[in-house]
Amino acid sequence: MTFVVTDVCIKCKYTDCVEVCPVDCFYEGENMLVISPDECIDCGVCEPECPIDAILPDSDSKAEKWVEMNREYSGKWPNITSARAPMPDAEKMKDVPNKMEEHFSPEPGEGD
Repeated sequence: MTFVVTDVCIKCKYTDCVEVCPVDCFYEGENMLVISPDECIDCGVCEPECPIDAILPDSDSKAEKWVEMNREYSGKWPNITSARAPMPDAEKMKDVPNKMEEHFSPEPGEGD
């Protein structure tokens, strides 16, 4: 089992989750985070830290399509282990539905 980041994170990128992860399995894209399903130990400490509920256990039916996406981009993007300020439009973007199609960027973030 693993936890995954969903498209709710896109253009918000709150990083509270990164600070509490005991195995540093978060990776940073230009406008979202992902979790490496191969590194995640399924402890769940990250899930309640996300203020916009963008993190789900892979056992949740809404998480199914995000496992492979998290796996793919955790292999391409840099590791992030320290919290940063959210994206400038995070508050405005947090409730926008279906962000993957219109707002996702495959570009890497800065990482640590």
